[in-house]
Amino acid sequence: MADPYATLGVARTASEADIKKAYRKLAKELHPDRNKDNKQATERFSQVTNAYDLLTDKDKRARFDRGEIDGDGNPAAPFGFGSGGGGQGGFRPGPGGSPFQADGPDLSDIFEGMFSGGGRGGGFGGFGRKPQPKGANVAYKLNVSFADAATLAVQRITLADGKTIDLKLPAGLEDGQQMRLAGKGQPGPGGAGDGIVTINVQPHRFFTRDGFDVRLDLPVTLSEAVLGASVRVPTVEGAVMLTVPAGSSSGKVLRLRGRGFHKKDGSRGDQLVTLMVDLPKQDEELIEFVRGWADRDKSNPRAAMGV
Repeated sequence: MADPYATLGVARTASEADIKKAYRKLAKELHPDRNKDNKQATERFSQVTNAYDLLTDKDKRARFDRGEIDGDGNPAAPFGFGSGGGGQGGFRPGPGGSPFQADGPDLSDIFEGMFSGGGRGGGFGGFGRKPQPKGANVAYKLNVSFADAATLAVQRITLADGKTIDLKLPAGLEDGQQMRLAGKGQPGPGGAGDGIVTINVQPHRFFTRDGFDVRLDLPVTLSEAVLGASVRVPTVEGAVMLTVPAGSSSGKVLRLRGRGFHKKDGSRGDQLVTLMVDLPKQDEELIEFVRGWADRDKSNPRAAMGV
């Protein structure tokens, strides 16, 4: 029944940011991928994850600080029972073996009226019984393609026992996000632990993520930029047609709405397409045309910059 603060190595007054910082450091050191065949590191990683989960849940952290639950999230023994009787506020056996002799008067008669256990020192209906521990959590790492992460495609994952399950990705998915699979950890006297899945979104060869938007640099020909055109553009859900306005310059951004990542509120980001004019190399006709045109063009596109 570890103290989650001690497990993460933080003070009880630690902020949420301090807790996250400590967890990231320990998780990086203890991650199963870096400690293969090291059961102690795997167990320690599970303990660190459990401590982080408890302390980042405001309700559970408050209940733990008040002594209502233990470090595993289980209800704590009431009135200090099971504490060994030696600490402040604990009960010590009195004359005759009564467990209700504190530092003042004999309170056994009062407690006998509260609990239906028969004689003094009798049964308490299960109060104070230590909960059985659950099995250890099991850490998993799931590599998800960029397109699957954006579209929330269902992922198949193989568990430690060899069984496979289909995992539905959540809206608002971020790289490094963890998902909890209840009861998919190691078995234990109090039930199985959980599976902790860390999502690793794979980079894409031409898409990049910007918040919930997807960015793409799209090469276009000089004629497409000057005269305008309808061109095919890749998206995370397949190619679509995009209209390039006539007279488009390199750097112009066009928007494809609803082609980005899913947000928690049910909406989606967009795909932002940046046009990149791709000039042909050593085209003599184009070179001669531009030379003649340059003699007539006296504009300065950098005038607004003061140069």
